[in-house]
Order: sequence, then C-alpha cells, then structure tokens
Amino acid sequence: MKASMFYRIAAVLLLLFAVGHTLGFRQSDPKWGVDVLLGSMRSIHFYVQGFNRTYWDLFVAAGFSVGVFYLFAAILAWQLGGLPAATLALMRGATWAFALCFAAITVVSWRYLFIIPIAFSIVITLCLTAAAWLSARQVSMPPLR
Repeated sequence: MKASMFYRIAAVLLLLFAVGHTLGFRQSDPKWGVDVLLGSMRSIHFYVQGFNRTYWDLFVAAGFSVGVFYLFAAILAWQLGGLPAATLALMRGATWAFALCFAAITVVSWRYLFIIPIAFSIVITLCLTAAAWLSARQVSMPPLR
C-alpha cells in the first residue's frame, strides 16, 4: 500500500471522529446520574478577564475546540494523501509529528475515555504511522523497472 492510501483512510476516520465528537460530547444519559453535576457546571458563574463564564462554558469550548482540531487534522491528512512521495519525504518531520500527536491522543483516550474514541485513535495513529513510514521508504528505495 502507498502512503497516500493511509492518509486518505485517516482523513475519512478523522472526519467521522470530528462529526461524532462535535455532535456527541455534550450528550448525557440520566442513568449516569450526572444531572446535579451538569446543573452545577451551568449554574456556577465566575468572572475571567472581564467575561462572565460557567464551567459548562469551558467544557463546551474545550469540546468544540477538539472537534475543530479533528476537522483540521482530517483536511491535513487528505492534503498529505495528495502529495507526491518526494514532497512527503521532505516533510518527514511534520508527518512523524502528526503520527506522534495521534499516538499521544491514543494514550489520553486509553486513560480517560471509552471504546469509540480509543478505537478511532488507535486506527488513526496506525494509519498516520504507516503513512509516515511508507512516505520515507518510497523515496529512499530505487524505483522498480
């Protein structure tokens, strides 16, 4: 397989991850017993740098920020998938940093989240790692004739 295929797979998964996270992070089930907590998050107000905010505001901001980051990552992965192998080889530091970033997200997901984000993070990390490895390898190997 070529690096471009792994980048395109990662891009689709990242887009799904972005949509799922953005639509789902504010959801709760009454069975979880978090109604009191969520009510507290919405009702405790404080002033920060001239703005009246609640803990719920900070939670929502963090959640949407993650969704925006995943959307950006999907666009970046799609763009990387369209680059020639020689260009990807020149971007070795960025491609490996992208893969390592998602490896870190996988560790955080494993420690603090649940199966869906863990599974997405693992598969995206594997795709980005394979793509980074293959993009360096494809240029360093002489072409077959």
